[in-house]
Amino acid sequence: MVAALAERLQSNIGKVIVGKTETVELLLTAILANGHVLLEDVPGTGKTLLSKSLAKSLDAGFARIQFTPDLLPSDVTGLSVYNSKSGEFEFKPGPVFTNILLADEINRATPRTQSSLLECMEERQVTCDGVTRKLAAPFLVIATQNPVETQGTFPLPEAQLDRFLMRLRPGYPSHEEALSIIDRFIRNDPLASLEAVATREALVEAQGMLGSVQVSEPVREYIVALVEKTRTLPQVQLGVSPRGLLALLRATQALALIRGRDYATPDDVKSLAIPVLAHRVMVRGLYGQMQPSEAIIEEILANTPVPTEATK
Repeated sequence: MVAALAERLQSNIGKVIVGKTETVELLLTAILANGHVLLEDVPGTGKTLLSKSLAKSLDAGFARIQFTPDLLPSDVTGLSVYNSKSGEFEFKPGPVFTNILLADEINRATPRTQSSLLECMEERQVTCDGVTRKLAAPFLVIATQNPVETQGTFPLPEAQLDRFLMRLRPGYPSHEEALSIIDRFIRNDPLASLEAVATREALVEAQGMLGSVQVSEPVREYIVALVEKTRTLPQVQLGVSPRGLLALLRATQALALIRGRDYATPDDVKSLAIPVLAHRVMVRGLYGQMQPSEAIIEEILANTPVPTEATK
């Protein structure tokens, strides 16, 4: 069921996005694991287009926020407005009261505004004027940012980065993919005619099946070993937290379901180690740079024994 759902979504997104099969699979893995995604790459590589294609493929609520330096926390979460007729304050929900939230160029907002998403992302709720309001399920944040431009931006702090299940980089297309992009967009925009192929209820049901995926003891030991090594290397200032450990576990279970299995394998873990762990590792003297942290995870993968057989 989950594999068929993922295949439908991948195929539908593929009507707009050329190539990027691995990126789309990882994006769906994060969503199935009920996690948030940070799309980080240079401008024009399809980050926003990928997010919109996913949103249109799901029959669910969608909202987009263009993050700017003058954006206020209340512009994100909502605020209480005085109603002169009733003589009472009424809460006006912000864009976060949706199912899929696209936070475009999230690092252009001030830290104060960025922090307004912390409670939303971790606890799926908004507290305003002492009243806590739950967000609808599912609630997923897909944020984009440009890693090469620093003027007028505010790097995401560790607490914010740690709330993203994955950080993905779509990358440039190959020569053949570039030609396919021209052929596909030369007459019209395929996103405009894209239709939903899955419902919100189907996604929530699929998310509920995550616990049915068996993770054998050797695979569990492998996950823990990878995470613990991020805290022991001398060049690492900040390693992966327990939240990151559980994120890798959930993502491993989700990827197994997408690949049509009810059990996880070491290959699932290896496929997810960099997108799930790299942005949680702070290399000394290189804050905010992704490539050094990726190299750290690659080194850990190369030096950590892989279980030769995973039992169901």
